[in-house]
Amino acid sequence: MSTPPAPLPAPLYQGSVNTWECDDGGHLNIRFHLERAYIGLAHMAHALEIPRAFTSAAASTLTPLELHVRFNKEALPGAPLVMHGGVIEIGETDARFCLDMRHADGASSSSFAIKVAHTDTRDFRAFAWSPRTREAASRLRVELPAHAKPRSVDVTKTPSDASRDRALECGALRIGGAMVLGEHCDTFGRMRFDHLMGRVSDSVPNLLAQWRADAAADKGAAPAGAVVEARYIYRQWPRPGDLIEVYSGIIEVGEKTLRLVHWLCDPASGKLWMSMEVTALTFDTATRKTISPSPEVRARMKSAWSRSRSNLERRRPRPHARAAYCTKAS
Repeated sequence: MSTPPAPLPAPLYQGSVNTWECDDGGHLNIRFHLERAYIGLAHMAHALEIPRAFTSAAASTLTPLELHVRFNKEALPGAPLVMHGGVIEIGETDARFCLDMRHADGASSSSFAIKVAHTDTRDFRAFAWSPRTREAASRLRVELPAHAKPRSVDVTKTPSDASRDRALECGALRIGGAMVLGEHCDTFGRMRFDHLMGRVSDSVPNLLAQWRADAAADKGAAPAGAVVEARYIYRQWPRPGDLIEVYSGIIEVGEKTLRLVHWLCDPASGKLWMSMEVTALTFDTATRKTISPSPEVRARMKSAWSRSRSNLERRRPRPHARAAYCTKAS
């Protein structure tokens, strides 16, 4: 067994897995991985000497723009978890951090490379980091660990100028409808990114439950799904009472994995709250091993999604990259 790399310099979240945070796969649900990343981000702000950045008294805060996640080893009920972080790069008003969550033996559970903007807390407009924060960042500089680097998702692609209409043009299906509740939001009234992911988790069975059953049918397995890698683009921040529609499409059917895209839309304006690209698999909850669907099952899925895949793969990034991000709440 190889020796895990040394922890990153800033101690962040530390806790364990609660049974009620686990899903039908018996492991920590993805939304609760992201909840820990949200907590880790608050500790990261403290390490960067941005005091009380997620409280109502804050003069400035950290607003997520983009997130890349690798889910490397599942976390089962009762498992201890500890997160450390570091600064990958820092610009005039933005930065990229690594939040690295590990098991007690040092093995990676999940790793987060998150791009944030340093914003005020009234209009959420980006402004320059303080000299104190820049000095702290210099002490926390790190290289992105190998287990956190992109593997199956291209994070270099410029975010496209997407919309609900564009999702429908691409052949995406509506798989979820939700409303933002007050308890889903941060102290500034913006929906937290872990709860945005929660709306996807709640909706995905409408897309994949039958696929997973078919994949396991000839193997006598008890199937469940797991995300292994994802990229999130945060476009607008919904507030309490706002509605969310989830549109999804499958763009690649592999031997063991699926590549999907999800759009979280505002049905009132047609704009996107968030978009994400995901690599996911199906596994047997008894053996904890990946299920490889038969060629016949994969062929049926490919046929069903051929039009959607064709449209999705033809998407081209728009030239105005900055327009794809929004730090302000709607």
